[in-house]
Amino acid sequence: MDDRMETGAVCGPDGCEVPQSAAAATTLPLGRAPSRIDIVSDAICPWCWVGKRNLEGALAQLAEEGERFEVHWHPFQLNPEMPREGVEREAYRAAKFGSLEKSQAADARVAAAGRAAGLEFQHKLMRRTPNTVDAHRVIALAGQRGPAAQSAVVEALFRAYFQEGKDIGDRAVLAAVAGSAGLETAEIAAFLDSGAGEAEVRQQDFSFRQAGLSGVPTFALDGHVVFSGAMPPEQMAEAFRRGLAILRQRAA
Repeated sequence: MDDRMETGAVCGPDGCEVPQSAAAATTLPLGRAPSRIDIVSDAICPWCWVGKRNLEGALAQLAEEGERFEVHWHPFQLNPEMPREGVEREAYRAAKFGSLEKSQAADARVAAAGRAAGLEFQHKLMRRTPNTVDAHRVIALAGQRGPAAQSAVVEALFRAYFQEGKDIGDRAVLAAVAGSAGLETAEIAAFLDSGAGEAEVRQQDFSFRQAGLSGVPTFALDGHVVFSGAMPPEQMAEAFRRGLAILRQRAA
């Protein structure tokens, strides 16, 4: 049998060796390493849920072009001074917007954007505005299990708060929601009671503010901020295309 392969490799008892000229001319059908998307978000930010759904549409478009991504979530508190037990939502929102009517008008705009993204907000079920430090701790812990586990927990928290009206500042509720997303309920309950991860969440939140971040969701590609807000999937996809092109041009 001829020991030479079509590529020009010379094979012997100890393996095959490819001449440099042949190796350089050969293109293997290997997938490109996934790019990294980092999202700064709050668990009670309605536009972050809309942004997540629109991102999923954008990534589906880019996947058809051979692009792959890993998505990671990071903490930002819309209400950093919120009491640990949270507050009654109607009163809080009325004070924030100037009146209950203005608050309801803002909710209506969110609900319309949600419907366009395939989401159903149930503002009438939402009774409390929670402190989100513990929710961010759970999201960070889920991230240690990998991007898919973290995304599942983020989605479960958004759904629990915006669609089911659950108080995601309550630790028992958080443990149950995390359990529904595939984590171990008892493990999450013990983790929350331990206080682990809280200092890290607060430090990350503080660092983003120090860096000038004031709005969420904010999306970064391989460490570079690309945009903020919940733009439609087509616009997101185009923003990431341009970002990838710039980063690859710099790398070349």
